[in-house]
Amino acid sequence: MQVLVVGSGGREHALVWKLSRSSKVDKIFCAPGNGGIAGQANCIDISDRDIPRLLGFVETNAIDLTVVGPEAPLVDGIVDAFTERGMRIFGPGRKAARLEGSKVFSKDLMKKYGIPTGKYLIRKSREEAFAGLKYMGLPLVIKADGLAAGKGVIVAHSESEARKAIDKIMADREFGDAGRTVVLEEFIKGREASFIVFTDGKTVLPLPSSQDHKAAYEGGRGPNTGGMGAFSPSPLIDEVLERRILDEIMIPTVRALANENTPFKGILYAGLMIDEGNPTVLEYNCRLGDPEAQPLLMRLQNDLVDIFEAVIDERLNEVNLEIDPRPSVCVVMASGGYPGSYEKGKKISGLDQVTEQEDVIVFHAGTAIKDKALVTNGGRVLGVTALGGDLNEAVDKAYDVVGEIHWQGCYFRKDIGRKISSEPESTPLVGIVMGSDSDLSSMNAAVDFLKYMAIPYEILVASAHRTPGRTASYAENARKRGLQVIIAGAGLAAHLAGVLASRTTLPVIGVPMEASGLKGLDALLSTVQMPPGIPVATMGIGKPGAQNAAILAAQILALSDEGLEEKLGNYKEEMARQVEMADKNLQV
Repeated sequence: MQVLVVGSGGREHALVWKLSRSSKVDKIFCAPGNGGIAGQANCIDISDRDIPRLLGFVETNAIDLTVVGPEAPLVDGIVDAFTERGMRIFGPGRKAARLEGSKVFSKDLMKKYGIPTGKYLIRKSREEAFAGLKYMGLPLVIKADGLAAGKGVIVAHSESEARKAIDKIMADREFGDAGRTVVLEEFIKGREASFIVFTDGKTVLPLPSSQDHKAAYEGGRGPNTGGMGAFSPSPLIDEVLERRILDEIMIPTVRALANENTPFKGILYAGLMIDEGNPTVLEYNCRLGDPEAQPLLMRLQNDLVDIFEAVIDERLNEVNLEIDPRPSVCVVMASGGYPGSYEKGKKISGLDQVTEQEDVIVFHAGTAIKDKALVTNGGRVLGVTALGGDLNEAVDKAYDVVGEIHWQGCYFRKDIGRKISSEPESTPLVGIVMGSDSDLSSMNAAVDFLKYMAIPYEILVASAHRTPGRTASYAENARKRGLQVIIAGAGLAAHLAGVLASRTTLPVIGVPMEASGLKGLDALLSTVQMPPGIPVATMGIGKPGAQNAAILAAQILALSDEGLEEKLGNYKEEMARQVEMADKNLQV
């Protein structure tokens, strides 16, 4: 098979590297590519936006599959042009790519279909934008409607800053035609994470979570860039939140686009803000992120060709992703001055001294060959990407290699992944175990209450019947790891709570699930009828039982925690107040 990768950045180098590992690929071309990609593919001097010449190249060279890396050609309609000629190409069509190409389109779509996002106003002139400021609180976010290479987003903390941002976008046209229309958007608090899925328009297959560092300087300071580094997985997204993101954001988005007669086939990326466990969409992308692609593709163990072809042929339901469990990190090395003006042509040294390691790869983003030497040719130049046994190890590996590479004016953030990996983690006090991930929707009631009480927890899917060893091991080691209570949710025979209780001296609370025609009564009876010596506190069926399980767990913990006892007292008072208010409303 002959493959063409369209693009020239770090994401495209990661794609070329991953495709080169496929047994199905004989030859890779890249248009236009860069100095590093040239070592693994034949670089073709064709712009990624020159669709007619790309079409001609594919026809002349009998290319079997084209993979589009950047957003601009997707928004330009490259997929439509290729598909009309019967060529196989991976990526969404022009209409679907508006999800990234137009902030107005994406915000209106989210509003129409109830997908969580911030409040917003759309303004088509500078004067209208100024007038709209009085309707928005501070701080607020001002976004150019069109593509701006990740830089057309400005946070304003005062009206003066907001006016300057509007002028920068609409009057000075710093982002070109992307600034003809602006979106004034509510500032959403929280921490950012990236969630990326493959979809064929019907099936949604998630990649691991990741986090990007957008700001130019350490500590999240300075102007936004295309990304100064990324790591995977994100500690902000656990199994419960991942399920919510899929159910409340990713799947509804794919369905919404299908309903609008703009089916999406390719990679769908949601930039999220996570606040107190609640996800809100900041923006969409219609391709892999850069630099998120680098750590994600290092963790992905599948043959990429199999995934791309399954998406094109609408049989993604046949694919299961295989992911390296080790965390990964990418540190971007940039030209001095980026994201503002910077000089090109600086000779890069040290790469030949970097020993090639299986777990560390230097992806090229903005490099070129000049007089047989590797030189800088962009703002973001290299992405040093590493796998490690934990995030700290991956970070250390990446920075060890970064320290070997030099050029005049080289700049990189020194805290990529470090802030997250060095933050003290709360030891989970409550373990939530479920027999199936289908129980998540009910067990969320327990999760929500524990979050409300700020009680650290962990969550696990394990089966008393299908994974008995894993279940027993979890219970046997629970006390050593600091757990104090276990909540077990299961349906049908519901032996999960009993198996856990038989292997630990910790209190176990059982929550029966509705998993049969008996509506959970079978699970309730199975959970209640534990043999002597295997005590399980049994709750009601489903969500109410899950919430009560969390409340009972909090009451157990409060026996030795006065602060938690006070919180529970306040919670009980609030419940009583709500009942009194309901009664007053009936008397009116």
